[in-house]
Amino acid sequence: MPQIDILLYLWQNKLVMTNIIGRKKEQEELNRLYHSGKAEFVVVYGRRRVGKTFLIREFFDSKLDFHHTGLSPLELEGSKLQEKQLQSFYFSLKRFGADVDRQPTDWLEAFEMLITLLEKKGKNKRLVLFIDEMPWMDTPRSGFITAFEHFWNGWAAGQSHLMLIVCGSATSWISDKLIQNKGGLYGRTTYEIHLSPFTLGECEEYFKHEHIVMDRYDLLQCYMIIGGIPYYLSYMQKGCSLAQNIDRLFFQKDGKLRQEFHRLYASLFSDPETYIKVIKFLGQKREGYTRAEIAQHTGVPYGGGLTKILKSLEVSDFITSYIYYGHSSRDVHYKLTDFYTLFYLRFIDRKDITNPRFWQDNQLSPSLNAWRGFSFEEVCFVHQDKIKQALGIASVHTEISPWRSSSEAAEQTQIDMLIDRADRIVNVCEMKFTTSDFVIDRKCDAELRRKLDIFASETRCRKPLHPTLVTTYGLTQNEYSGRIQRVVTMDDLF
Repeated sequence: MPQIDILLYLWQNKLVMTNIIGRKKEQEELNRLYHSGKAEFVVVYGRRRVGKTFLIREFFDSKLDFHHTGLSPLELEGSKLQEKQLQSFYFSLKRFGADVDRQPTDWLEAFEMLITLLEKKGKNKRLVLFIDEMPWMDTPRSGFITAFEHFWNGWAAGQSHLMLIVCGSATSWISDKLIQNKGGLYGRTTYEIHLSPFTLGECEEYFKHEHIVMDRYDLLQCYMIIGGIPYYLSYMQKGCSLAQNIDRLFFQKDGKLRQEFHRLYASLFSDPETYIKVIKFLGQKREGYTRAEIAQHTGVPYGGGLTKILKSLEVSDFITSYIYYGHSSRDVHYKLTDFYTLFYLRFIDRKDITNPRFWQDNQLSPSLNAWRGFSFEEVCFVHQDKIKQALGIASVHTEISPWRSSSEAAEQTQIDMLIDRADRIVNVCEMKFTTSDFVIDRKCDAELRRKLDIFASETRCRKPLHPTLVTTYGLTQNEYSGRIQRVVTMDDLF
């Protein structure tokens, strides 16, 4: 087959991708939607810095027939927001070939100009439109949503050759105004892609691509600090140790990620201080709090205001809601799970650390070891699908949750993770972050037996309990190790 035919075949069956790390499922979906043969309205959302724009730009490369990015209100504070947004949209129209000699006066006119541009391009090929950071374009009293509804319902939805992709980091806006819209855009989106942070495996793939040498032990710690946020990973310099990189980014005065916290929340939420107040409260206890406790301690009203905040933070991957094993569905807890935010609050926010080599100088300190233990538990919850895969139960239906004793006599005994399986087994998981194989001694064995007895007694669980160890390297075999049924290692999480 001639080379030109091979390239044509690749294009027709799968878009050519060169610089995208991971995101295999998302790329398959974008490719399917591109070849669907009907009008598509695709929403891509997720936490800021997670790589939404990069994915779309790299995937479609030069195939974008129109691309516009809303202007950040953070930089436009005090300016005429709507006028600046319209001016920017006008420049994008000109850049993609629109025959316009003045900027639109409102959004209705702006979208009419876009229709004229697209009609000029014809219908003999797939047209791909990409509007990035759309929430920023919806300035107060601008009529943006009304104009956009008119554009999609009145014209674009009837164009079978059109694919519209909308991105935004303000996930609450994306959810309320597009996905869960109760007005003219109700049910209009054809597909939603929630772009989550990288997994450990994708982080490893990224570092290999960038020729950054880091073993899995350090990569795991790197994940505990900045999570799987591609933008943050891009700050890591090759030739430096993990500790050197962390000092440079967090503990030096002008560290890039030292300055990130307030800008991050201000760019996402219209009332960032209230969101930060909730975030900081949740960060005080790793198990998190109930809605009532959050409302009581932050002063945020228990009703709709708090509901909106918690929903926005959860859909943005900052917090996670969960229910303890055996508890009522009304007993929902919310905990902070964004690794960057957790690290910032623990080591930077209102701390008097002035040592620019703090991370390098405190590698063996008790406080860092305690932090590693707690953070490793969160990494395990994020990668629970990998744990299931390692246990050989990837296709078995499971309910995964922590458990906490309700008995005062049990001194709030806890189990890190329970995997309640449809095949009538419960894996009782203990997470241990160590520098070598984990050793179960007499004291550890007695504590494990006590936990199992209390759990069985309080829950009346009749399923067999399988003690399961999730650890970095493995388990040393001795007279106490036989109780452990399965061992999942750090390598399995990758």
